[in-house]
Amino acid sequence: MIASIAYLGLLDDEEIELDIAALELSALDHPGIDLGPYHDQLDLLEAELRDEGADAETSEEQAGALARLLAGRYGFAGDHASYDAPLNADMIRVLDRRRGLPVSLSILYVALARRLGWIAEALNTPSHVLVRIGPLDSPILIDPFHDGLPVGDETLDKLLRRSLGPDARIEPEHVAPLPNRLVLVRLLLNQATRAEQAGDAARAIAIYERIVEVAPSHAQGWWDLARLQLSDGRGEEARGSLSAMLEITRDADARATILEALEALSGR
Repeated sequence: MIASIAYLGLLDDEEIELDIAALELSALDHPGIDLGPYHDQLDLLEAELRDEGADAETSEEQAGALARLLAGRYGFAGDHASYDAPLNADMIRVLDRRRGLPVSLSILYVALARRLGWIAEALNTPSHVLVRIGPLDSPILIDPFHDGLPVGDETLDKLLRRSLGPDARIEPEHVAPLPNRLVLVRLLLNQATRAEQAGDAARAIAIYERIVEVAPSHAQGWWDLARLQLSDGRGEEARGSLSAMLEITRDADARATILEALEALSGR
């Protein structure tokens, strides 16, 4: 079934439609499911947002329209009660339950905003994805996990320091927009991490296979896939993953590490 998402790895980043891609990734865990009703649900949300945000021109007005529709009218919100449940990173179940993780809810907000031609980005905020709405000269940050509420400078600083440490230096990368491909990687990593924590190596390997299918240039994905394959006794597959990683890696130190690992595997 993984072949159904292979096209995502071939698209230019800006061609990826986050909501549709997230649904197709989700469908891998729901064999035989008809995605038609979910596409219809997204189309309905788009139509209602067009009505709700018909006069929305400023960043604040657009963010408000999104929050009123998704959090207010439809009740999409963060799952505080069962945050670590894998279904919170499963877009089909997110649409069913109207509950999710920061990253899955951010995908919904960003994708719907873009359907109307609004500027919207998921941000690389550690541990808790936020969304930026509007042009760079007058954007607003919102938190889809908390009902799409605006995030001010003080709240943002607290969130970052809670993740990075109280004395951490806040870097521009911590609030930089995530490319579409890495938004999907971050969504999948939630599932992979939970599978590893549960000791389900087969599930974790399957998720990392999806990660490198969607993002074939994501070196860390190949490394983690090789690590899991090796620990699961799949030495030949691990060698293949490391070789794929070597093809996309240009950093001399990283290449040396990969070659060392390949040599160690050859000696087994």
